[in-house]
Amino acid sequence: MTSTLLQTRDLVARYGAVEVLHGIDLTISDSEIVVVLGPNGAGKTTLLRAISRVVSTRGEIELAGTNVAGWTGARMARAGVGHVPEGRGTFADLTVEENLRLGSLARPRRLRSSTQADLAHVYETFPVLANQKRCVAGVMSGGQQQMLAVGRALMARPRLLLIDEPSLGLAPIPTRELFEVLARLRTDWSTSLVIVEQNARLSLAVADQVVVLAGGQVAAAGPAAELSDGDAIKRAYLGEPAGTEGIGAST
Repeated sequence: MTSTLLQTRDLVARYGAVEVLHGIDLTISDSEIVVVLGPNGAGKTTLLRAISRVVSTRGEIELAGTNVAGWTGARMARAGVGHVPEGRGTFADLTVEENLRLGSLARPRRLRSSTQADLAHVYETFPVLANQKRCVAGVMSGGQQQMLAVGRALMARPRLLLIDEPSLGLAPIPTRELFEVLARLRTDWSTSLVIVEQNARLSLAVADQVVVLAGGQVAAAGPAAELSDGDAIKRAYLGEPAGTEGIGAST
């Protein structure tokens, strides 16, 4: 039986006076991949920021049964919540290995002695990074930089990894390769994933659960196998009328 890793109840998030999320209930289990879909402006990125505690929120957030609603982003990172933001955020002037070692600084102190082993594990997960460990990150391709961003987050040993738009700006082949790796992370790294993604077909193929946001609220949620061909996604995410065949590729 799987246990609940993270749960939100009536989660509200805002930027200043502007409320973006309106009462989100979300449950993420251990070793689960949850994909968040929705049109632009639905609140997907804000949901990840709310979970990682970098925006103002109201409501309940529990991590492994502990109320974390008042925690800072740094404390969440130390507790095992990793966040790969949209745009990757790699340090362009640093080498691949320097970027990865920076990621290890967010890990709990008790795990810092295993940094070298985890570095080897990242290189095993992303062989392209091993081949370019001394390469400056800024000259790498978009797909390689995205892999580096995920690898850097993994160096903190996250229990929960939040990834925002991993396919953004990538060609189809690097996107497919990246998602093949993401699908293996839950077993290879013992982590749960929440992926905000514009490529519906590819993300649904790796998801256990799907959450569809529209207007800052949950428009649909459930197992990917049940929702992937359902009218709820077509109406809320794609804007298609009920009964329309197929699912589009992006927002």
